Amino acid sequence: MDSQDAVFKALADPTRREILDLLFSRDGRTVGEVCEEFADRMSRFGVMKHLTVLTEAELVVTAKEGRSKRLFLNPVPIEQVANRWISKYAARFTSALVGLKQHAENPPDTAEGPAS
Repeated sequence: MDSQDAVFKALADPTRREILDLLFSRDGRTVGEVCEEFADRMSRFGVMKHLTVLTEAELVVTAKEGRSKRLFLNPVPIEQVANRWISKYAARFTSALVGLKQHAENPPDTAEGPAS
C-alpha cells in the first residue's frame, strides 16, 4: 500500500482520529493510557488494532520505556498529504482571492476627472 493510501485509510476512522487528537493534546502517552481513554467503548485489543493502523501509516511512532511503550504523534505524513492534495487544489482559489483583495484595496482609477 502506498504511504499516502495508508494515511488516508488511517484518517478515515473517527476512533483513529480521536487517538491522534489525544496524542496532540498530550504527546508521549503510554499504550495503557490510550486504552484507558476508550475502556468504556472498546477492548484493549480493539484499541491496539487502531494503533497498528496508525503506526503502519507512520502517524504514530513508538518508543519503549522500560516495560511500557510511549506513543508520539508524527504530523509529517499529514503535512505531506496536505501538500500533495489540498495545496494543489487550493492554489487557484487562493490566488483568485489574493487578486480580489488587491483589486478591492486598490481599485483601478476609472474616473476621467471631476464632473463639470
